[in-house]
Amino acid sequence: MPARALKRPRSGPSPRVRFAALAAATLVLLAGCGTRNPYPLFGDVAPHDAVSAGHQASIQGIDISRYQGNVDWAALARAGTRFVFIKATEGGDYIDPQFQSYWDAARRAGIPRGAYHFVYWCRSASEQALWFMLNVPNDADALPPVVDVEWNSSSRNCPNQATPEAARQMVRELLAAFEAYTGKRPIIYTDINFHRDVIEGHHEFDAYPFWVRSVAAEPHERYENRPWTFWQFTATGRVPGIDGNVDRNAFAGSERDWNRWLSQLGVR
Repeated sequence: MPARALKRPRSGPSPRVRFAALAAATLVLLAGCGTRNPYPLFGDVAPHDAVSAGHQASIQGIDISRYQGNVDWAALARAGTRFVFIKATEGGDYIDPQFQSYWDAARRAGIPRGAYHFVYWCRSASEQALWFMLNVPNDADALPPVVDVEWNSSSRNCPNQATPEAARQMVRELLAAFEAYTGKRPIIYTDINFHRDVIEGHHEFDAYPFWVRSVAAEPHERYENRPWTFWQFTATGRVPGIDGNVDRNAFAGSERDWNRWLSQLGVR
């Protein structure tokens, strides 16, 4: 669902806002001043002009769950898919039924892959961390694990939300547990509302890479003071190997930046 703009008075852009804006502008420059399509086999059935920089980014990938059904991983790799984030777990008792097959197939196809956990606010952090560790292999060649934090009042069997402070504490505990398990600093995935309500202004989270959702504007227009590493810029993407819509994502950097990031992780 497209997110609403946040309108707040400012006296002027902070250094972190300028950093985020520069990252977004860099995506356009790296793609040839907005004129080149580096992924000609990728599409979008409902493209939004405001996120054209995402479509033109040099390094792009997808995120998937069971809703993508049967995936032709060889076709995905041939099309140039550079990374995939795969839904693994929710709360303390649900695993995506396609997770293990996707996980193994992505490795065989040579596409760097990471697993994400969708947080429930009615389950303890310890329960959720244990559930993730029981179901997600600690593979040395995996991307960092992702802690997916959104308000989810209608989630399966989990109608309640946490207070902002309780949510922050749960995020802290999950980040620490995931890092202890994998040896890699986790990625925080968030949307505009949760970021505004819980994370914005709490600089303890700034040391983590962020994966942000913004499908109707560039991230610096929606997220206060938030540098990002990954940007989910459309939910209506089309890629070879998958029937129907899929989320498309951009990495905030060049080919050289991407290779350096993977090397630092020990992924390759």
